[in-house]
Amino acid sequence: MTDMAEPVSTLALAGGALRGLLRRGGAFPDATLEAGGVWLRREAIDAYAQTCGFAADAGVPLTFPHILAFPLQMRLMLAGDFPYPVMGLVHLSNRIRQHAPLKAGDRLAIAVRTGRLLAHDKGQAFSLETTARRDGQVVWEGTSVYLRLGGPGQGEPAPTVEGGATDTPVERWTLPADLGRRYARVSGDANPIHTSALGARLFGFKRAIAHGMWVKARAVAALTQGAAVEAGEVEVAFRAPVFLPGEIQLLAGPAGAERAFEIKDAQGARTHLRGRLDLKTQDPSC
Repeated sequence: MTDMAEPVSTLALAGGALRGLLRRGGAFPDATLEAGGVWLRREAIDAYAQTCGFAADAGVPLTFPHILAFPLQMRLMLAGDFPYPVMGLVHLSNRIRQHAPLKAGDRLAIAVRTGRLLAHDKGQAFSLETTARRDGQVVWEGTSVYLRLGGPGQGEPAPTVEGGATDTPVERWTLPADLGRRYARVSGDANPIHTSALGARLFGFKRAIAHGMWVKARAVAALTQGAAVEAGEVEVAFRAPVFLPGEIQLLAGPAGAERAFEIKDAQGARTHLRGRLDLKTQDPSC
């Protein structure tokens, strides 16, 4: 019996991706996949934290449950009744809401379901909704919006992320060529556009690109400055790919109840990501 929370194997991903290329559309399904016993394991948390720049004593990163839900997302999109091929989808945006502190050793029940169709001028967008429960209570939620390129889509407009000024430099990072492979090892997301220059070129990129969720996690790690997250919300829109190797910088607005931030290229000319952050934190020594 397949463990829904286990990463999708490379062979299964390749087979599902090839089958998906033969699809000719169809109705957007009303589908849900669930995994009832997903543990927050210390070793996995530590490996993820190190890869994404979170402090070792900062608890469970706000973005970590996304990778626990990712295998469910992939299985849902690789299913025979899903109308769009998974390879070639564009990750437009991601929103995370955490309602209570998480800690290593927690046991979660995770469910991923199809959301709604969303209009975009470059194709058909759609959402996938994730809910994580602990002892029956919702502790974490995520929404990912993906785009199937083509003619203008139907539905309400796909969400955008706006905010205030982001004119304060926070950090600058030099990204190695193998960053995609490093993140794939801790996230289970082995999409070849991130792990291989050849794979990236097959999909129209000049070289491999960083995972959008790594870029988001790295920004959150820098903005939380080692504090453990108790509850909060972070939403980003992915604007342009980050090529590997490369250099990017994080800029943010003034700290407050809600903080806008951006990831730009080294020269500050191109915006890769735009986000907003609203966090409640706790002292990691508590």
